[in-house]
Amino acid sequence: MGEQPLYDLAPLLELMALGAVIALAPLLWVWRRNRGAGSARRLQALGLLTLFLTFDLVMFGAFTRLTDSGLGCPDWPGCYGNSSPFGATHEIAMAEAAMPTGPVTLSKAWVEMIHRYLATMVGVLIIALMVLAWREHRKTPLQGMRHPALATFTLFWVLVQGAFGALTVTMKLFPAIVTLHLLGGLFLLVLLCMQAVGHQQAVLRQPPAPISARLRAGLWACFALLFVQVALGGWVSTNYAVLACSSFPSCQGSYWPDMNFAQAFELWRPLGMLSDGSHISFAALTAIHYVHRLAAYVVVAAMLALVYAMRRQPALHSQRQWLLGLITLQFITGLSNVVLDWPLVAAVLHTGGAAALVTVMTWALAATRTDSVPTLQEDKKAPHGARRVAA
Repeated sequence: MGEQPLYDLAPLLELMALGAVIALAPLLWVWRRNRGAGSARRLQALGLLTLFLTFDLVMFGAFTRLTDSGLGCPDWPGCYGNSSPFGATHEIAMAEAAMPTGPVTLSKAWVEMIHRYLATMVGVLIIALMVLAWREHRKTPLQGMRHPALATFTLFWVLVQGAFGALTVTMKLFPAIVTLHLLGGLFLLVLLCMQAVGHQQAVLRQPPAPISARLRAGLWACFALLFVQVALGGWVSTNYAVLACSSFPSCQGSYWPDMNFAQAFELWRPLGMLSDGSHISFAALTAIHYVHRLAAYVVVAAMLALVYAMRRQPALHSQRQWLLGLITLQFITGLSNVVLDWPLVAAVLHTGGAAALVTVMTWALAATRTDSVPTLQEDKKAPHGARRVAA
């Protein structure tokens, strides 16, 4: 039997049709739930549901990676040229017999293909979201609603994500590609959250809440720190460096263990290898893990300071409560990954918590704007003439 090509487009149409069929269920649910409502409310409901299902897709992607199912089907977009593992049982059985603990097993093949089915479903929903957004915009442009060009860009980004998903398989879990695929999934959540907030503001005729320039700058700063930390966490996971430190707060009995930063952050290399073909050292894995841990201290401190600063902003009350809960979840699941030998539930929840933090931060930014009205202290500092003009 010849080697399976990395790209086999034979089942592509079947997969697209299957994704459309799966997407019918959430689409019909939205229509039935909002049968008597206007088209703007249906668009809002579809946006929220697509955001929720995309979050689920990110979680299932983490489950796929953490169960070593990323190569359960060694080709793309199908499984040994078939649209499901049912048509590839012979090839899967042969691969499993040759390597019983290898990457290709029947259960791993199903996990990988279910992830692809869900991704196709989300793609169909985003197409529907784009079509409805343009239709609503042309019919009755609502104040506050995001321009449908954002929905079009979201569709483009889904295609980019699909390309990274293909490269994840064909490049054999190349760490940089897998990490970029994770970050791309989180950016997709950002795009969908922006649309969902915009649709809600339009339906409720609720403009973004004004907040101080200092607080909004704090939101942006924490958002940037959070994305860097998520990238570091993705680098830990894709390099399987979680168990390089099995104690907390120290690592290997030291607060500054032996680390090789040059190898740790050599980005373009195969999994477990360096660009020169040698194996990555344990000191490099330690550095990957420990940098993520040290950065976590900075991010948690910054996020807690932000939560404290949000306490007098009624418009951000819900986001503040979510941030507090998610920071706690991230600490507990991160600690569990270290001291409990990387349990699957904690590892998946840790990725889900990171995705939720990104979503909530996007929600906070999209729901607010910088207050253009000067504060009392700023007004006192202004020249007398300027105060008279402002008045």
